[in-house]
Amino acid sequence: MRWIDLLHRWTGGLIGLLLALLGLSGTILLWKDAWLRWTLPGAADARVTDPAALGDLTARLMAEAPASVLFASDSFGLNRVNFGERGAYFDQAGQVVARWDSVWGRPELWLFDFHHYLFSGETGETIAGIAGLIGIGFVVTGILLWWRTRRTFRFRLVPKRMSRPAIVTHHRDLGMVMAPLLLLSMTTGTMMVFRPFAELVLRPISPPGEVAATLAPPKVKGGAIDRAALDWRRIVPEALARYPDAELRVIALPKKPGDLVSIRLKRRAEWLPNGRTGVWVDPATGRIVAARDALAMPTGAQWFNKAYPLHSGKIGGTLYRLLITLAGLTLTMLGSFAVWSFWTERGRKRAGSRRKRAVAIGTA
Repeated sequence: MRWIDLLHRWTGGLIGLLLALLGLSGTILLWKDAWLRWTLPGAADARVTDPAALGDLTARLMAEAPASVLFASDSFGLNRVNFGERGAYFDQAGQVVARWDSVWGRPELWLFDFHHYLFSGETGETIAGIAGLIGIGFVVTGILLWWRTRRTFRFRLVPKRMSRPAIVTHHRDLGMVMAPLLLLSMTTGTMMVFRPFAELVLRPISPPGEVAATLAPPKVKGGAIDRAALDWRRIVPEALARYPDAELRVIALPKKPGDLVSIRLKRRAEWLPNGRTGVWVDPATGRIVAARDALAMPTGAQWFNKAYPLHSGKIGGTLYRLLITLAGLTLTMLGSFAVWSFWTERGRKRAGSRRKRAVAIGTA
């Protein structure tokens, strides 16, 4: 067990602060819609559900020539229009509520960018994913280390005192209590970053490659975009008519030649906030050329689609969100206290060694 203990302590001392910051930023993002409803006019408005009205709204928003539109939901009543780095919130009457020129223009945007990408794009996303894997290792090794001292278990939300023994005892016992939620949070987060890891987790119910193949875009080439042919007042009602119980979530225009217009819908039984049900439109003709029902996907793909809502507290109502909040705050506390106690201890050891050398030299 000694090597497990050394590995657990040294790794925690080195990346505990990163895990703490990921836990804190994720906890704040859990309640993003709630605090935005308090700070943005129109954010608490009821979602427009009439297909004809949505078609008209889409036409107004697309007149701004965005790259994509994230439509209002039941928890957040504004439409987010993205122009690459720039963006804006529009209310459901098509009026501008707020604009920004970069992710630094809105706190929810830079918090999301930090939590998912560490302000470093794909490289940061990979680092965050590696931190998630290490976090899973922390939970597993922590359980093994706790088992030796299980008879001294005492549950406390905070350490009894700010001494290293008290912090270690608190870390060990609180970590054991929260282990299931921490494991769920870090596993689902890592699944979204590393598809091979997701396939490993889903291996008992999904053969290799099935999830990736299921979620891949249709193998249909689109023509050159013709905005005049994209009659949103017709396209949106047609897309919604294919799945009458669905809500409109995202419309994304092609990123490169040959891509299709993507329309994401969320059927009532889906957990994923933006849904995985899709309709694809040829940008040259405005004709629907493909559709996919998320509820008809293979079991493995459907469970992969549940990773994000489980990670972000988008299911289960307020009670589940509070549990995930507790997990995030626990990660923040365990990570920061682990770094503090580890480096404080090493500082004391170095100071003790210097004093011993000074005494030895003085008596030589």
